[in-house]
Amino acid sequence: MERQQTARIAHSHHPVTAPLSDGTVRRLLDLACTGRADGGWADGASADDGRVLEVCCGEAPWLLRALTAHPGLRAVGVDTDPERLNRAREAAELLGVARRIGLHHQDARDFRPPEPFQVVLGVGASGVFGGVLSLLAAVGDWLAPGGVAVVGAPFTGRGPDGLVEQVTAAGWVPVQGHISSQEELDAYAWARTGALAAWALDHDDAEVAALAAEQRTAWLADRGTDGFVTLVLRRR
Repeated sequence: MERQQTARIAHSHHPVTAPLSDGTVRRLLDLACTGRADGGWADGASADDGRVLEVCCGEAPWLLRALTAHPGLRAVGVDTDPERLNRAREAAELLGVARRIGLHHQDARDFRPPEPFQVVLGVGASGVFGGVLSLLAAVGDWLAPGGVAVVGAPFTGRGPDGLVEQVTAAGWVPVQGHISSQEELDAYAWARTGALAAWALDHDDAEVAALAAEQRTAWLADRGTDGFVTLVLRRR
């Protein structure tokens, strides 16, 4: 089975491709999309007229929630999976936000927008870019002055202190963040492995069944030692 189809199945029960609950996603989006304490960004835009980019957006769950909560926002999503982008378009039509979102079938690493964004979302995208610092280097080119980036990445060991130190050394300042709870980590792992296992049973697919078992075993073996941190960042 090709990688994109596997990803579609694995995230069919958890469209947000990170161990974050609905409440956490809502809180992080509100922090990012309302800008600074005065309700705007440094370039003068506000949640009534700002632009939001999500890279490696999949079915664009972050963007759809942002557009629904903030009627003045406009959004752009970039992903390499055409089927997930089609699902995002269908969802946007149902939510009545299709006119405010543009979805691009493209490798995010090659994305060159004509104008910057007040918010850039890249939660779960660090692997595509080869790490958080490489992702942030690209985000810096997309972000308007005073804009906000939201990125998330896994960590191992006791905490994300090493990752945060790397991010701050690169010139970024965390203004908020979230360390996923064990409940969120478990829910995400069960959703992914469970969706694959159920699909394998329904389609009598031994390859997918083996993949589900492999991922479940690896998760349970490392449970409690790995984590995930999401950072809301501004440039220094």
